[in-house]
Amino acid sequence: MARILLIDDDDAVRGMLRTALSRHGHTVIEARDGVEGLALYPSVNPDLLITDLVMPRKGGLEVLAELREKYPPVKAIAISGGRRQGETENLQQATALGAAKVLAKPFSLDALLAAVNALL
Repeated sequence: MARILLIDDDDAVRGMLRTALSRHGHTVIEARDGVEGLALYPSVNPDLLITDLVMPRKGGLEVLAELREKYPPVKAIAISGGRRQGETENLQQATALGAAKVLAKPFSLDALLAAVNALL
């Protein structure tokens, strides 16, 4: 299956997503924020990137922008808390920066798996 780089600062969310993706045969490499994710990206060479947008140190929008410059094309899914103020705009910006799919939290695992399958 696929090698997926998962970037999210929330340990519980990251763990849940890792478990779900692993159960479907994917190899998941985790990063706690954008700085860690960008450092891992070249050595991981993932088939797919899943990134949260709002994180400390470096957010997902910055990650998408940097990866778009350095490693185009990057298959990416952006996730974010859709109910927080400004998150709709963040998801729209993520699409503009090349995220092929965006998911507003909370989303179902079925929605995530459908997005992953569509991109792979």
